[in-house]
Amino acid sequence: MQQPPAESGMTIEQVDTPALLVDLDAFERNLERMAQWVERAGVRLRAHAKTHKCAAIALRQMALGAVGVCCQKVSEAEALVDGGVPDVLVSNQVVGARKLERLAALAARARVGVCVDNASNVEELSRVMSDAHTQLGVLVEVDVGAGRCGVDPGEPALALARLVAASPGLRFDGLQAYHGSAQHIRSYDERRAAIEAAIARTRETVDLLAANGLGCHTVGGAGTGSFHFESASGVYNELQCGSYAFMDADYARNQAQRGEPSSEFEHSLFVLATVMSVAKPGFAVVDAGLKPIAVDAGLPTVDEPAGAEYARPSDEHGRIGRGTSNVALELGDRVRLIPGHCDPTVNLHDWYVAVRGGVVEEVWRVDARGAIF
Repeated sequence: MQQPPAESGMTIEQVDTPALLVDLDAFERNLERMAQWVERAGVRLRAHAKTHKCAAIALRQMALGAVGVCCQKVSEAEALVDGGVPDVLVSNQVVGARKLERLAALAARARVGVCVDNASNVEELSRVMSDAHTQLGVLVEVDVGAGRCGVDPGEPALALARLVAASPGLRFDGLQAYHGSAQHIRSYDERRAAIEAAIARTRETVDLLAANGLGCHTVGGAGTGSFHFESASGVYNELQCGSYAFMDADYARNQAQRGEPSSEFEHSLFVLATVMSVAKPGFAVVDAGLKPIAVDAGLPTVDEPAGAEYARPSDEHGRIGRGTSNVALELGDRVRLIPGHCDPTVNLHDWYVAVRGGVVEEVWRVDARGAIF
């Protein structure tokens, strides 16, 4: 863990770089908009903490009404519970004796859930939880179109749900029905069609379970790209959106209903960089390359100075060209970058620097940085 790049009260010019920057005004508006949406829709929000990996942010989301958070790894859940988060769903499969023992220990300290899609995993979970004299909430994951984890809808899901409900140490809580790949379908109509198909598969399964005496307290899924559809379905009652808090460059490419870029949420997460070289004509070099910015979803876009372009990242360097901008950057100038993908970018940093009006207001630890097991 490195020392933080800033302290409260510093100006943004004093922040060491590269730094993970949160614009508090935009960030808080994003949290409030989602909280208002779920309240109007009559559903619950279980915000996905794999995006931010930060207990301070999770507690802010819960203060606005979220029932808890999701994460993807046991180590993430441990870090969040250590930070005071009382309700965590590991929205993923957890396999292996050591991981399950840690999950059981965590379930003795907080309300914890997990997803399953395999009978052998259910049996192992039951044995470990029974030995630990604790109980774990379980969602049966259904493949609603993503082609990743999950049993098929209908009878396969019913069979696994019955096994969970009959297993000591486990509590059948419902279904996990998340269509991850649909989140980034750019066309609004195509994205809606993919989610409507997922909703139909989920409804079929919920109805089948109910007909066999298995009610679903939770039908969870949805993300920043699709939550409008699931929340209006009458089937889903718990949304698992995460990126809405930050809005990366990739999500900003999704189209709204009339084909225009989506503008419901604002960019609030940036990587602050410093111009470290102007030795060559036509471009400047900043101190933010591959190590502080994930590029799996494309290169970052330049927020400030507007119109400039980021290119050719290497480990420690990135080139800033003028693009449509007439700004000629000088040594020491600051550049604000919007990551292409916020989740893995966050995992490259130890700290958030939260600023308001150009002044550092808070510094938050990325509690679950590197929590990949």
